[in-house]
Amino acid sequence: MSKLKSQFFNLMVERGFYNQCTNEEGFDAYLYECEKSGVPAVGYLGSDPTGDSLHVGHLVPVMMMRWFQKCGHKPLMLVGGATARIGDPSGKDKLRPFLDEETLAHNIKGLKKSYSKFLKFGEGKTDSVIVDNYDWFKDINYLEFLRDIGTYYSVNRMLTMESVKARLDREQQMSFLEFNYQLLQGYDFCVLLNKYGCRAQIAGADQWGNITSGTELGRRRYNTELFGFTSPIITDSSGKKMGKSEGNAVWINDEKLSAYDYYQYFRNVGDADVVKCLKVFTDLPIDEINRLGALKDQEINEAKKILAFEATRICRGEEEARAAQETAIKTFEQGQAGEELPTVEVDRIENLGVLDAFVAIGFCASKGEARRLIKQGGLKLNDQPVSDENYRLSASDLKEGLVKLSSGKKKHGLLKAK
Repeated sequence: MSKLKSQFFNLMVERGFYNQCTNEEGFDAYLYECEKSGVPAVGYLGSDPTGDSLHVGHLVPVMMMRWFQKCGHKPLMLVGGATARIGDPSGKDKLRPFLDEETLAHNIKGLKKSYSKFLKFGEGKTDSVIVDNYDWFKDINYLEFLRDIGTYYSVNRMLTMESVKARLDREQQMSFLEFNYQLLQGYDFCVLLNKYGCRAQIAGADQWGNITSGTELGRRRYNTELFGFTSPIITDSSGKKMGKSEGNAVWINDEKLSAYDYYQYFRNVGDADVVKCLKVFTDLPIDEINRLGALKDQEINEAKKILAFEATRICRGEEEARAAQETAIKTFEQGQAGEELPTVEVDRIENLGVLDAFVAIGFCASKGEARRLIKQGGLKLNDQPVSDENYRLSASDLKEGLVKLSSGKKKHGLLKAK
């Protein structure tokens, strides 16, 4: 790679966001000219509304768009109201379930909420805009689409796309509906080019085939170079994709996950992942990240606390990040029951069996698992190890109407009566 000139491309490389680009030198030059002239480059990130919230696993390209905006460019956030009706075959083994209109509308609203936590929306020249591809696909004429767009696509080349080839290699059925997905995404890119002057698509590495579908269409139909820019799939040191905790997604929207749980996800990352996460999930400058990355042994916990606070501050705001931080200090360093701990209501607490209590709060899938953890010394009631599996909670266990339960060193919660 030759020496980069643009602020955005340099930041992407420096912070570990960069995986692949259709034309490194050309994209860098385009960005540099925009940054020098003060005229924003326009780029887009697309997401099909198959759920009503993003999770941490989706955040890498969203954070890229955050930096894109910080560098003086304009991010378009496309929600695939149309393409969600088909389903992206990338990395999938079968056709995605069809969603009804009500569910799609609900999910799109949730995605907009997720995006608004990381980007500034408005009418300004660098303010982000939400676009929905259903707006241009809903009235499209099929024959015109085949004539105007299908003409530019080679089936031979489409069959070599990884999303298609992998499915066929595994001898798993791919519907003609799914096969068309790359035409639709390519058309999206060209609509955004004509409507907003958008010349870049930013996405995860798994979208490479769909991205190049759009760049090729732009070149062939409009004689315009469009750029594709992807991030690597971010994994932890064990090779697992980021964004899952105890097997559950770490959701962005607050109605699906508390700020405390969001904070704890980042507080509990492995030592080897701290620097990577600081670069990707926070806005901290590289010099500060390098300083934190040099910490060793117990000091690395200080870096994790900063990571957790900064990541939560971006996603949930300063106030909630402070509250989550204070709860963690009370819970882990002062042995108190922080007010922001996850709380579960039960019909009654007095005379509730301790095994039932740990099942009710969700720390154990069954009484058998709770018994096993008690024998291993892994469960605590009000910070005291539980030794008697037949113990029943009483009024003396209540502290201001709450009982604190803990499983291991990292899982804490409160039970209260309805």
